[in-house]
Formats: sequence, structure tokens, C-alpha cells
Amino acid sequence: MAVTLEAKKREDLKTSNTKALRLAGDVPGIIYGYKVEPQTVSVNSIELLKTVRDEGKNAIISLQIDGKSVDVMLHEYQVDPIKDQLIHADFYAVNLQEELDVHVSIAVDGEAIGGVKEGGVLQQPLYELALRAKPKDIPEQITIDVSDLAVGDSILVSDLKEGGKNYEILEDENTTIVSILVPDEVPADEPAEDEEETEPEATDEKGEEEEK
Repeated sequence: MAVTLEAKKREDLKTSNTKALRLAGDVPGIIYGYKVEPQTVSVNSIELLKTVRDEGKNAIISLQIDGKSVDVMLHEYQVDPIKDQLIHADFYAVNLQEELDVHVSIAVDGEAIGGVKEGGVLQQPLYELALRAKPKDIPEQITIDVSDLAVGDSILVSDLKEGGKNYEILEDENTTIVSILVPDEVPADEPAEDEEETEPEATDEKGEEEEK
């Protein structure tokens, strides 16, 4: 089910008007895509952020513009790095019957108790999964259960079950999602027991010993 957001047409594109919109708590944006002529709009910044936080970045948003409804996805957005505020949003109008290629976040569930007791360390090299699905079939996230993993175990893309799912996984099936690794017995930043610590030799060149 799509989340509804109110949008306003934005016709005055002067910099002064754009600044006024942001000060009022709105974010300027543009809509383009399926059966839509590109048009500039503005939406409430807090409502948009809440939608992305609660529904995920691939959520279907029903934008209400002058009594008309347009199904869109948030394609891109820009954030002011200093103020940490939304400054622009791109909305892509979608065909609900057409498949899209998207990236969905991967969430790790449970604790690899066996692997941890054996001294293992969980590593997750893959944080997003490439999928192909119709907009309403895109999952909010993919959850991976690691409870039964022991040292040396791993979960590959090929281990994911697609049965009954309305999406296609596009990643290479041999890609590792999570694994339990054995840490080095002697960390690289610590001297071995049979090595004596010595003070650094004096040097006339600044930083030479640090580089060594």
C-alpha cells in the first residue's frame, strides 16, 4: 500500500523562493518518469524523511498534486552536509505493473553464539542486495539469520531462498553476505611475545621513524 504525501506545484524557481520554501520546512523537488511530464514540486521535509525512515527508501509514495495522484519512488535526494537538511528530492513516477531494478538493504538477525564462543568474528561484506521486482513487491529489507553459524561458516547469495518471493535476485550467487572468521592469533599492531620492545632510534629527518 502506497504512503500518501501532499505535494505543491512549484512554478517560481527563483533562488529566493527556493530558500523561502526550505525555511518553511519544505523541500523542493521534481517529478519525472512513467506517463508524467517533468514538473517541479515541493513536499514537507519532515513528512518525507518520516516516510523513508518508516517505509524504506524503496517505498511507493502516492503524491497528491491538485487533486491528482501520482505513484512515485524517491529516486535521489540531496542533503546539506553542514545543516544536515534535505535540500532537493527527485521523484520517479513508476508503472506498478513493470519490474524495476533496485537495491535493498540486508539486515543481520540473531547472534552467531557458536562462532563467537569459538573465537570467531562476524564480517558482513555485502550490505545491499540487487533485486528485480514490481514496485509493490519490493521488500523493505532482506533479513539474514546468523544464529547457527560457526567459525568458518558463511552465507552466500545462493543460500537465500527465493521460493514464494515475487522478486529476482540479481547478485552473483557466489557472493558472500556474512561469514565467521578466525582473528589473527597475534594482532598486527602488537609485538610477538618473543620480540623485545625497543625504543626508536633518533633521527634528524622529521617523520622518518614514524614512516618506518
